[in-house]
Amino acid sequence: MNDSGLSPAAQGYRMPAEWEPQEAIWFSWPSDDPGNWPDTVEQVEAVFAEIASAASRFETVRINAPGESHAKIERALAAADATLDRIELYPHPNNDVWCRDHGPIFVKHAESGEIAATNWGFNGWGDKFGPYDLDDQIPTRTAEALGITCFDAGMILEGGSIEINSLGQLLTTEAVLLNPNRNPDLSREEIETRLRDYFGVKEIFWLGQGIEGDDTDGHIDDLARFVNDTTIVISQERDAKSGNQRILDENFERLQDFRLPGGSRPEIIRLDMPEVCHAPAWRLPVLPASYVNFLILNDAVLVPVFGQEKRDREAVGVLGELFGGREIVPINVLDIVKEGGAIHCISQQQPA
Repeated sequence: MNDSGLSPAAQGYRMPAEWEPQEAIWFSWPSDDPGNWPDTVEQVEAVFAEIASAASRFETVRINAPGESHAKIERALAAADATLDRIELYPHPNNDVWCRDHGPIFVKHAESGEIAATNWGFNGWGDKFGPYDLDDQIPTRTAEALGITCFDAGMILEGGSIEINSLGQLLTTEAVLLNPNRNPDLSREEIETRLRDYFGVKEIFWLGQGIEGDDTDGHIDDLARFVNDTTIVISQERDAKSGNQRILDENFERLQDFRLPGGSRPEIIRLDMPEVCHAPAWRLPVLPASYVNFLILNDAVLVPVFGQEKRDREAVGVLGELFGGREIVPINVLDIVKEGGAIHCISQQQPA
């Protein structure tokens, strides 16, 4: 734990951008609780094994899971042709899979390169889903396992609600961070101060709402992502009958006011949403499917696709051009998006 009394930023730490070199990528494996994945746990585990296997081609994969599940996980990964010598299993019991939101957010010291963890409270996206007590312990367990400093931020925050570049700029949404179900006693200014203190950012830019079906209230990683320091890809809905069209158009208009540190405009690329993904008789009538929920790895980008040949191909093509030099790996995530997220939502990068 941090005993200095100084914030991470005051000590020289900042959160690296996702495209900066990574030591590992973290996942939390699906638990055996039937309440999480009724009737679909086998399909979900197969998708997790495919994603972890793909990631293991490019870097170390670290997985949170109860110790008694490790043998079964190893068999699933072997069947998916994972690079097994790059797989590390940690005996960290978890309630659910959304490591982006409950896992530690790593920061790096500007001079020494030392990695530390930041521990933000997790309350099941405004106490919508529980239990989440085990998930809330993942950051401290991870820091202890790695032998690194852990900074307690004293605020509820999910990793999927923030998006940063390496120039000290952070994107987020009012629908999540200003929602009273997260931090009702903190003002907008106090939240911004906490983000600056713990991530070393200088500017916070606010978008508005999130897409339909998003249990998180509107995470940024379904809406707008930095591709590099000067390029942002933002979701677009062309169907006027969709409730997402107004929401995404408004976020695009807001983003016209975003400026890079030197005052220039970033390049903003609009990426069509997939066609509406319905799940008959499921909890969510419209699934929160978005192509911008991709994961950047060393030398690769894992891209969610949804079994829509034309839209999937177009999204993979756009992202392939934007991430020239990185291999684009499409993965069908329909089985996990039924529970509210995709590839970025289930992962958390650890900087090199």
